[in-house]
Amino acid sequence: MKNKLSKIIISFFIFTIASINYIYALSPQSELRYEGIDVSDWQGYIDYNQVKNSGIDIVYIKASQGSNIKDPYFDINYENAKANGLRVGFYHFLTATNIEEAERQARFFSSIISGKQSDCKLAMDYEQFNGVGREQINQIAMAFMQKVRELTKKQVIIYSDLYNSERTFSPELASQGELWLAYYGDYRNLQNVNASWNTFIGVQYTDRGVVPGIRGNVDRDLFSEEIFLDDNSEIPSNENPNGNYNTETIYYTVQRGDTLWAIARRYGTTIQEIAQINGIRNVNLIYPGEVLRIHTNSNIPGNESNATGKTFYTVRRGDTLWGIARRYGTTVQNLVSWNNIQNPNLIFPGQRLILYRNSGSNSSSRVSKNVNSNLSQTSYSNINYAQYTVQKGDSLWRIARRYRICPKRLARINGITNPYMIYPGLVLKV
Repeated sequence: MKNKLSKIIISFFIFTIASINYIYALSPQSELRYEGIDVSDWQGYIDYNQVKNSGIDIVYIKASQGSNIKDPYFDINYENAKANGLRVGFYHFLTATNIEEAERQARFFSSIISGKQSDCKLAMDYEQFNGVGREQINQIAMAFMQKVRELTKKQVIIYSDLYNSERTFSPELASQGELWLAYYGDYRNLQNVNASWNTFIGVQYTDRGVVPGIRGNVDRDLFSEEIFLDDNSEIPSNENPNGNYNTETIYYTVQRGDTLWAIARRYGTTIQEIAQINGIRNVNLIYPGEVLRIHTNSNIPGNESNATGKTFYTVRRGDTLWGIARRYGTTVQNLVSWNNIQNPNLIFPGQRLILYRNSGSNSSSRVSKNVNSNLSQTSYSNINYAQYTVQKGDSLWRIARRYRICPKRLARINGITNPYMIYPGLVLKV
């Protein structure tokens, strides 16, 4: 009897110690066995035939941002991913600061994906809070998710990093959608994590993935079975609440004497939109050599695809081979070769051109080159910056993307010589 009592006491003691050490945990809901990527216009044109052959199963495609920005590569990414047998999902980058705006963005997102077939649950990417408090953040997120479910009849999940899953998003919000976690550490060993979720159905484990068919880095993901929709029928038709949207992305190098007002007017957009996309806090302060990312008020026209994964472009009045090559991240020489063009100065409206893949310098590399050549001429001493404290799993590239600035610029203003050597607790100027 005494020995039995001793065993009970020891067992209780061990259980108590284990409970203290592992009160909280965040783990995959089931086996993470589906290889995935998530893409946007940052990747430019993608050869999905190569992507499929590399072992990728799922592609999450950015559809929209804010109230009126449609990702310029959304349609082409969707058509070519589907044509090559990949399973797709759609996500929206939420920027709302009140419930009314959240519902407007939900209607916009739903209109962009209308008529398309998603294999995976729709995703809300909400990571830019613009000074909104925690309670209101959760109300905004809830309003967006509820409206999207109402309009699309599809399930919605939440994309979040570890910090926000613990400290920002509430258990009430977590009950409305499963978690797609962004975490670049050991995602299988997240004990003592007091998040609003106990499990996740997907993990974005790096933002520096390399996949054949994609030029440059791409986010890599792993997903479990629960990522798939119960009903993957066509998304119902929904009217665009704005009547139009901005879709084409260009990169503009600021010249001496430029103002945001003049640049916005030139490209058919607004000062506010350029400022938001590029993380500009003072709209009166831009400098020569700065490279701005601009969504213009026009579609990328003529995008079509076929079952081979090739993409075609239909020439419009005023087009040049140089302009088309620049838009799709390839070269005039490639277009001439692929289309057997005898005179590169002679193309005509209605002509159908083959676009194989992104085999030249893409927009991102052009931006990096421009920024690298101009940063040394720029003084940062008179600029007021916000501050960001590096979290576990952060990378300089991801922080730069979050705040819509160039990674090289972020490194330069913080005196960082090795962009891979940042650490939790480091305070950055952004």
